[in-house]
Amino acid sequence: MTNAPCQILDPRVRRTRQLLQQALSKLLEEKEFEKISVQDIADAATLNRATFYDHYTDKFALLECMVGNRFHELLAGRGVEFGSCDGALRAIFLGVCDYLEGSPGMDLDRPGQMEPHLESAVVAVVRRMILEGIKQHPGQSPVPPEMIAATVSWAIFGAAKEWLRTPNRCPSEQMVGMVTTLVAPIFGAHQPA
Repeated sequence: MTNAPCQILDPRVRRTRQLLQQALSKLLEEKEFEKISVQDIADAATLNRATFYDHYTDKFALLECMVGNRFHELLAGRGVEFGSCDGALRAIFLGVCDYLEGSPGMDLDRPGQMEPHLESAVVAVVRRMILEGIKQHPGQSPVPPEMIAATVSWAIFGAAKEWLRTPNRCPSEQMVGMVTTLVAPIFGAHQPA
């Protein structure tokens, strides 16, 4: 569960993806996500559209990869270890809190223009991490692993978002026990073999 979803070993591919992610990040400072085209991203990265499509299916895939890489950087910055399910839940929740706290406009009562896209990207990254963990520890359950991962990822994201929007909120480290207690029973549907 520690590999970044868009980690590529080939230095040329890694560099191209970094250029595209940096271009999108810079463009997001200037205009709304909906108004940014693939051509805008390619131009800002000094690449052509064909190169963009060699790496990403669309700008949403680029955003998800950008979010995933940032999320993994935050986890690494905390020195996260995924030794157990509880440890993974704790790390993921704290990572989501860190990510949302560093995302402009996420702590306001009114949604920002980036919020739905950012929400989808964060949930997709968390879902992928949880699904990877479940697949590493297969179980015998009538509930598909994908359903468990989706439910847990939305629960973690929702709890982190609620925490972020709470006035005079406590540190995320104080919330993690409560969230783990609430989310852990969902894993009860997944009993290791």
